[in-house]
Amino acid sequence: MSSRFSDHLQKLADPIWQSQLQHPFVKGIGDGSLAPEKFRFWILQDYRFLIEYCRLLALAAARAPDFETLTWFADLLLATARTEMDLHRALAAEFGIGAADLEAAPMAPTTRAYTDFLIRTATTGDFADLAAALLPCMWAFSEIGLCLAAGSRPADARLAAWIDSYASPEFQALADWCRRLVDRIGGEAAMPVKKRMEAAFLASSEYELAFWQMAWNANGEGQMAH
Repeated sequence: MSSRFSDHLQKLADPIWQSQLQHPFVKGIGDGSLAPEKFRFWILQDYRFLIEYCRLLALAAARAPDFETLTWFADLLLATARTEMDLHRALAAEFGIGAADLEAAPMAPTTRAYTDFLIRTATTGDFADLAAALLPCMWAFSEIGLCLAAGSRPADARLAAWIDSYASPEFQALADWCRRLVDRIGGEAAMPVKKRMEAAFLASSEYELAFWQMAWNANGEGQMAH
């Protein structure tokens, strides 16, 4: 069986991904020890991130190389903008965050840097760059969900539900579709395009790790890997 290009990308980023899985914020969700104020900070920033992620999905649909891919990203955009955002508001309410607080929360520097990178990649690169930059968010969350679901269940039902959502077969299917898209593009790409895809994947992986660190610090500042 031939190796998947997405596996090659993940291997390149393995130290970053292992740091995510072992991050105290992620482990704190899994064992229920995470301080509520840290999770509240994450909720506020992830809400701001999701708004920009919707813009990224819209750009992905617009730049898709075929109608099937266009339709998939259009459907995901609608699901994110409607269902996912509603679920996020419900989670926020369970942590005492009102809708007005979500909308008024300023975007932290790390959140801004990550979303600016994604939108810039989507608008100045080609579709291969966009696909590679988009993959770490969805794939890493699916890996984290599965990893935490395999451990002890946290007593806090809110955290347990969070884990369940990312470990669900539905979310795993979304992540695998994105992987297969990157596999197809990367498998057919010339070496210069492959190198750009590697760089985009690594950068997004670093931003994913920085986002966890930002939430752990609960002050808007993450630490990019070097």
